[in-house]
Amino acid sequence: MKKLLHESAAFLAASFVAGSVLSLAGELQMAALSGGDFTVADESALAYSLPGPGLDQAQRQLFANGREEFHQRWAVLLAIGGKWGRGPTSNGEICIDCHINNGRGHAPESEREALASMIVRLSIPGENEHGGPLGHPNYGDQLQNQGELGRVPAEGDAAIAWQDREETFADGSTIDLRKPLLSFSGLAFGAIGPEVMTSVRIAPPVFGTGLLDAIAESELLAVARRQKQLGFNGRPNYVWDEEKQTAAVGRFGWKANQPSLKQQDASAFLNDMGVTTSLFERENCPEIQVACRKRPMGLVPEQSDRAFDALLFYTRALGVPARRNIDDPMALRGEQLFGKAQCAVCHVPEMKTGEYPPLPALGYQIIRPYTDLLLHDMGEGLADGRPDFLAGPRDWRTPPLWGIGLGKKVNGNASLLHDGRARSLTEAILWHGGEAERSRKAFRTMSTADRAALLAFLDSL
Repeated sequence: MKKLLHESAAFLAASFVAGSVLSLAGELQMAALSGGDFTVADESALAYSLPGPGLDQAQRQLFANGREEFHQRWAVLLAIGGKWGRGPTSNGEICIDCHINNGRGHAPESEREALASMIVRLSIPGENEHGGPLGHPNYGDQLQNQGELGRVPAEGDAAIAWQDREETFADGSTIDLRKPLLSFSGLAFGAIGPEVMTSVRIAPPVFGTGLLDAIAESELLAVARRQKQLGFNGRPNYVWDEEKQTAAVGRFGWKANQPSLKQQDASAFLNDMGVTTSLFERENCPEIQVACRKRPMGLVPEQSDRAFDALLFYTRALGVPARRNIDDPMALRGEQLFGKAQCAVCHVPEMKTGEYPPLPALGYQIIRPYTDLLLHDMGEGLADGRPDFLAGPRDWRTPPLWGIGLGKKVNGNASLLHDGRARSLTEAILWHGGEAERSRKAFRTMSTADRAALLAFLDSL
C-alpha cells in the first residue's frame, strides 16, 4: 500500500507539471485544442493519463484517489494480494490491464493467445424487460473466462483465429485485411447453442469520456438532423438508464448501449471484474451456475460509493491530448481530403458540451472529438449480427478519433475497430461499408500521395 501511495503521489506531481503546459488556451492555436480547456500538451506514453488543466487542490486529490482505484487490483473473497470482492466469475482483476495506459485494448495475434483485453458478448433472440439484449440463459450477456480456484468454475474460454483477404487500391498496390473467427472451449455449462449471437470487443479508450458525457442530447439530435439532409442516417440509441429508471440516449460502448459515464463505469466493474456497486448490486450468477450462486457474499456493494465516486471523477477529469502538426502542409491537405471524402459527416470535427453539474469545468466547451456518438449502418463486413437496444446487427457508434495518432505510442499496439481486426488506420478505413461506403471508395481510389496526406492528418489528431 505504501508503494502504491508513493507511486500515485509521484504521478500526481508529474502529471500536473505536464498538464500545466496548456493551462492557457491561448498557448496553442484553437485547432489544437481537442478537448477545449481540458486539452493537455503531451505526446508521451502518459498522453491519455493526465488530468485536464484547471482542477483545484481538492479535485487534484480526488483525481489521485480515483487513479489509485483505476490501478487497484481486485482479489476473490478472502484472498490476499488485492482488494476483496472480485468475482465469483470475471474477465480481469484490474481496470488498467484492459485499458492500457487509459487507451484501447488489443486483439490476440493467434488462437493460442488469450483474450487479455477483449471480451465476448452473448445474447439470444429476443429482448429483456428494458428492450436490451436477452442474455444467454446459462452464460449471461458476457462470457466470463475466470472463476475462483476450487470454488467457482470459469464459464469457459474463447479464442480468435484470423481469416485474411487481400484488398487492391486503384493504383494497383495491395494490403491484407483480416477478420476474426471466434471459437469456444471448456464450456462449463453446456453448449452455447446455434441460436446464440456473439460479438468480440476490445476495451475502448477512457480519456476524454467526461467531455463526451457532457455533450447535450440536443447537440446529438441536431447533428442527426443535419446528416439526414446529406443522405446519412445517424441515429441515437435509446437505452435503459438504471439510475434514472427510464430510457435515455446512449453514448458509451461500441453500440452506444450505455447512457452515462457513471453507468459505463459501474457496468464495467460488474461485467469485467465481478465487482458490485450501488448501481449494480447483484452478481452475475445465472440459475444453472450453482457454485456461483452459493458462494458466500462479502460487502454489498463491494465497491463503496466513496471509492467509486473517486474513480468516476478520475475518468471524468482525464484530459485530451492536443492535436499536433497543425501547420504541416501534408496534414492540412489530408484534412481537406477527409472532408471531401465525407468522413467528417459522421466523424464530426467539432462539438459543444452543455451544462455539466458533475464537473462544471467540462461544460460549455468547444471540443474536437471527431465523433457524433450516433449509430450508423457500417455494412455487412463489420456486422456482428447482434442487436443492442435500437442498434441493429450492422450498426456501430462512431468512435472518437481524437488522440488516435498517439495510440501505438501509448498502447503499444495499433488494434482498431470494435474487435481489433484493423492493425492500421488504412485497414480500419477499408473495413468501412454501408453508410461509409462512399468514403471507403474515395480512399481506395485516391492516389498514393493523397492517401498518405489523409493518414498524416489522422496521425496528427
